[in-house]
Amino acid sequence: MPWNPEVYNTFKDIRYKPFYDLAELIKPAKEMQAIDLGCGTGEQTAILANKFKEADFTGVDSSAEMLEKSKLLETDNLHFRRATTEETINEAKKWDLIFSNAALQWSNEHEVLFPKLIDLLNSNGQFAVQMPVQPENKLNKILIELVNEEPFKTYLNGFKRDSPVLSIDEYAQIMFDGGLEDIQIMQKVYPIIAYDHDTLFNFISGSALIPYMEKLEGEQKDLFVKSYKERIAESFPKLPAIYSFKRLLMYGTKSR
Repeated sequence: MPWNPEVYNTFKDIRYKPFYDLAELIKPAKEMQAIDLGCGTGEQTAILANKFKEADFTGVDSSAEMLEKSKLLETDNLHFRRATTEETINEAKKWDLIFSNAALQWSNEHEVLFPKLIDLLNSNGQFAVQMPVQPENKLNKILIELVNEEPFKTYLNGFKRDSPVLSIDEYAQIMFDGGLEDIQIMQKVYPIIAYDHDTLFNFISGSALIPYMEKLEGEQKDLFVKSYKERIAESFPKLPAIYSFKRLLMYGTKSR
């Protein structure tokens, strides 16, 4: 079950709000070499390239399906390529802006990953990252509970993707140790108002649910979906329901 841009963009308006909040933290700079890690369809990268016209943007994503639409968005200051965040780090290219919106939660070992990313910043470079706070979001908690139970634990051969997202204190220390200044870290709730339970299921089916659906087939997948939807209904008994989706926004500039 590869990434599906149509499913993901069903909640485009909701997913764009934190992007715009993060983009507002970026300061314009001449001849800025910028990278957008986990750019998805490239639509948000295009918005950045249009906002900062004197910058040169590279959008990077590991999903061929998500990048398919990006081909039509390329301009003189906007290009795209397929690669993982880890592959990009190994290239050791330096950047004036490292931007990532709702993508780095898919990379493991943030205590190792984030220092490596910060090391790729030029002097006065900017670091701007946004991620969902998976360990605190209710739909993620329900999902982890379910995959830890039988028969799904057996169906998945014990597979469980623990969130790599760290605490605010840990990210603050990593950013400080990496030589970042003007450090801003904030947790913000972006509420989702759901008039039915399928809305909540569909929201997570375009992201955190994908690794599990890839490992299930036929009746196993059907039972998993049915059970998860039942858990969602139990956890949100009142409709319309408010899902207080929490996100972490981080920004800093490289002092050395």
